[in-house]
Amino acid sequence: MKNTTVRRTGLSIAVAAALTGVAACGSSGGDKAAGGGAIHVSPIAALRSVEKSTGKADSAKVRSTTTLGDLMALKADGTLAWSDGLKGTLTVTYTGGQLAEAMRKAGSASMEARYLQDAYYAHMSDAYARQSGGKHWLKYSYDDLAKLGGASGAYMKDQLQNSTPTQAVRMLLASGDVRKVGQETVSGTRTTHYSGRVDVAGLAGRSSNLSAAQLDALKKQLSQAGVTTDTVDIWIDDENLLVKKTEKAATANGAMTNTTYYSDYGVKVGVEAPPASDTRDFTDLLKSGGGTVAGTTGGISS
Repeated sequence: MKNTTVRRTGLSIAVAAALTGVAACGSSGGDKAAGGGAIHVSPIAALRSVEKSTGKADSAKVRSTTTLGDLMALKADGTLAWSDGLKGTLTVTYTGGQLAEAMRKAGSASMEARYLQDAYYAHMSDAYARQSGGKHWLKYSYDDLAKLGGASGAYMKDQLQNSTPTQAVRMLLASGDVRKVGQETVSGTRTTHYSGRVDVAGLAGRSSNLSAAQLDALKKQLSQAGVTTDTVDIWIDDENLLVKKTEKAATANGAMTNTTYYSDYGVKVGVEAPPASDTRDFTDLLKSGGGTVAGTTGGISS
């Protein structure tokens, strides 16, 4: 494997893992479903309740599937916590797209991703380690990703350090046309389904039930990620907890779809940095390979 391939594969893996974590944890919520129809609550009032109750649940088991244009299709499974920055562990398996092919060439279509406060770590195959200095773990500092990825890198850094499960709720509030779809059964659980569509270009002029600061921050995040429209659906159980979330977005890199299931809220999440003796900083990998990643956007295009 040539050094250029190693560098590009590594950076692409970084972005994919980051996007997976953001998609899984960056959207969530909890809402008191109207049990038996005895109490009728407006969607806006219900989503406000979601924001409050979700803050009390600081971790969960997560399983998700994500696609992004022809770049990637992947699934992820693990546990995440978000009370003090995003932390946790996901097993990420690439099932299609350019990254699946790159991962197969690197020796494995699956990897472990560990998220900590200032960086995340990707565990690579033995074949990849032999081509990149003999170490299995690649460390991606969020500060380094912000520098390398330009606007999308800054977006990833912000999301990975500050993601909370209320993002999907804010997205629905920002849509201006959130609606209650009805009651449905998801994974054997009775839920209430809410849906809304966000037009990023129209956010500034829309009365969205968010503060001006929240609205500006949301628009900036979505614009940096290349998102133009985003349709969000959430399913909430009778205990004010999110059971399922879906997103369909138009982005600069193609259509993005994500489906995430949440369970076991409050689960203990223990994660620590891998052994330093088996870890290599991704910036060192770039330097050893020569050249730069100028002209790339967070590894999504090169």
